[in-house]
Amino acid sequence: MSERFSYYGMRALLTLYMVAALFTMTRASEVYGTFTSLVYLTPLIGGYIADRYWGNRRSILTGGICMAIGQFLMFLSACFIQPSIQVEGGAIDPSVDNTLALWLMVSGLGMLVIGNGLFKPNIATMVGDLYPQDDRRKDAAFTIFYMGVNIGALLAPLVCGLFEGSFQDPGRFRWGFLIACIVISLSMIIFWTFKNRFLVTPDGRQIGLAKPKASPIEGGREEGLLTRSDYIHMLVIVILAVFVIFFWAAYEQAGSSLTYFADKQTDKTFFGWEMPTSWFQTFPAFFCVALAPVMNWMWQKMGRFEPHSIQKLAIGLALLSLAYLVIAFGVKDVEPGIKVSILWIISLYFIQVLGELSLSPIGLSLVSRLSPKKFASLMMGIWYLSTSVSNFAAGKLATLYPEEGQTKYLLGIPITDLHDFFLIFVVMSAVASIILFCLCPLLKKMMK
Repeated sequence: MSERFSYYGMRALLTLYMVAALFTMTRASEVYGTFTSLVYLTPLIGGYIADRYWGNRRSILTGGICMAIGQFLMFLSACFIQPSIQVEGGAIDPSVDNTLALWLMVSGLGMLVIGNGLFKPNIATMVGDLYPQDDRRKDAAFTIFYMGVNIGALLAPLVCGLFEGSFQDPGRFRWGFLIACIVISLSMIIFWTFKNRFLVTPDGRQIGLAKPKASPIEGGREEGLLTRSDYIHMLVIVILAVFVIFFWAAYEQAGSSLTYFADKQTDKTFFGWEMPTSWFQTFPAFFCVALAPVMNWMWQKMGRFEPHSIQKLAIGLALLSLAYLVIAFGVKDVEPGIKVSILWIISLYFIQVLGELSLSPIGLSLVSRLSPKKFASLMMGIWYLSTSVSNFAAGKLATLYPEEGQTKYLLGIPITDLHDFFLIFVVMSAVASIILFCLCPLLKKMMK
């Protein structure tokens, strides 16, 4: 929860901070996409380190410390930032030297990438370790885990968003970054203090410890070759990870193009009060927290009619396509600069979260069930690798966001307005969903 507070608090401010004084909208989208892709790439390395050397506990603690340092560097960056834009959306003034602030930001983002790589795969692996390998309760456990994660994601933009800066006062962003630093630091102190009391299975077995080094004879037996079934199960994980790329490439527009849309073309005024743009990122987290128990209850009440886990992933992609279809309809024929009702973006987030709850916690549970025990964290890292690719793709796709006086192209097709832009994600998600539904029988057979 605290790690997600730290991450989403920073994410809610990052693109706004960059656009306020450092980069153009297009450049900020590219930097954001690169950062988020690296955030989900490094869990592959963090998972390997935990499986091979450190164990989950040490990896989580080290990752948390790195993230706290990263947030503090972001705080320092905003302390040294100088206003460099005369009017909102204007060009960066080359006479204003923000080199120090830029390098502090880059260093901070780098530490956040390293810390997240050590933290993210290992916290999920420990949830799976609380249950036997094939226990069906893992779906419910990961849904509850996901709900807790999103409580942090819900609170972060609300708190950090209170310190949203502007092109006149970009330094105000620093307080949001500092709060994120304090929260992750406190959580690591709590984790260290209570790790031996709570990180245990019902039968009292400690989890998350580094594996003891085995003797050559024991090692040969323990580290034997994987079975044919293990390889097939890992192949299933990789195949599903490919489909997950399409989901998150659309979903992660929340931190870039949907933030611009909320900022520039959504009516945020209520009785004379204007909602901070960063608060829009609380909607997905709020819906996750509210709907996770409902979805959990619904799957369990369906009994033998409950869809297979792979079918749930396909349903998630279909719901995501529907979400973007709704907002594409809402912005049809809307000119640049014209603001639309807040209900359109709220509707998108509501349907999108239904898709997220059908896909993300179920995917984590699948990885936990299918992974060979000795490669559990590594396979979780491979799962997050797909999210890395999708975040990079999300950043590239966000650069197609239409700007007045510019025509952008995707595969030779002109993107002239918001309707065209949102249809990209409708088609992309729908095609992926249909293909995954068709592959369900084969993948279910491979999982046996």
